[in-house]
Amino acid sequence: MKATQKDFLRGVPAAARQAGIFFFCGPDEAGASAAAQRVIEALPDPGERVELSGADLRRDPALLGDEARSGSLFGDKRHIYVRASGDDAHDAVKVLIETAEAGAGAAAPVVIVATSATDKSRTAKLLEKRGDALVAMFHPPDLGSVAAAVRGMADAAGLRLGGDLAERIARAAGLDVRLAQSEITKLALYCGADPQSPKPATAEDYDAIGAATEEDGFMPIVNAVLGGETGRIGQEIRRMRELGLNPVGVALALERRAAVLAQIVSRIGPSGAIDRLGPGDKAQLGIFFREERDIRAQFSRWMQPAARGSRETRLDRLIPRLTALHRLLLGNSAAAELLLAQELTQIARFAAKR
Repeated sequence: MKATQKDFLRGVPAAARQAGIFFFCGPDEAGASAAAQRVIEALPDPGERVELSGADLRRDPALLGDEARSGSLFGDKRHIYVRASGDDAHDAVKVLIETAEAGAGAAAPVVIVATSATDKSRTAKLLEKRGDALVAMFHPPDLGSVAAAVRGMADAAGLRLGGDLAERIARAAGLDVRLAQSEITKLALYCGADPQSPKPATAEDYDAIGAATEEDGFMPIVNAVLGGETGRIGQEIRRMRELGLNPVGVALALERRAAVLAQIVSRIGPSGAIDRLGPGDKAQLGIFFREERDIRAQFSRWMQPAARGSRETRLDRLIPRLTALHRLLLGNSAAAELLLAQELTQIARFAAKR
């Protein structure tokens, strides 16, 4: 069976309830991953999660069937999550199907997110006409479709959102539905909303969770990069991978901090003093107490000339570079982590120059 991207923006399509193998592909890795998570959450009993890579399956095509038909250590249900590239999982899926038809027994649900693959790939062709499989391809979304998805997430969480706020959340998430879902979850918690007790959410509510949202995982790497702490970059990149931080989310956090620095410049000038700002001014500029020390240091560093004798500041060069990085990551989701790591290192080195 095949489903469309729009089907998943509205929720989990009914056809998914009949499937045991899911193949999500296309250039929008974030959308495919979000759809995979929705399917897993919709399973009656997802149980233990077993993660495999496409490289694992390419080396050993029998591994997928072995894991899908093995019991959990504690006898619970399990599901298999595969991150693949292209048709890495094709032979393993074929073996899984052939052994099932030969009477090997029931298998746990298998969810495959395949970057660099399309609905014309061999794996998609193998599955698309089967009643026990579901194939969907995801393209980079537009603002309207992500805003609609945000409203759907909000409805499910018991939040009443206006269209303007839904669009703002979509933009802040970089049109990444996974980040948008995280924002909605935090907003619902802040507002005390749930499906049985819906609550309205305002722009002020979203502003109130803004600092905490950035603080969660992004700010240590933002501060290391913009503070020119080159010795910390390696460990922060490792932490980013361990926590599964979205590369676009990291880029967005850098853009937001750069925007704060730009707003400070517009208020006090490149040689101005943050000390002259009152508490109300700081709040308007996004200078929160726990971040003020880092912002002060970064403001001083990025107000320096971009080159000797230049009238252009380092910040003048940083902002367009971050915008270009954002576009690059959205267009190259398969290599996003590597591209981001390279760019973070370069920016930190530039910031560290004396």
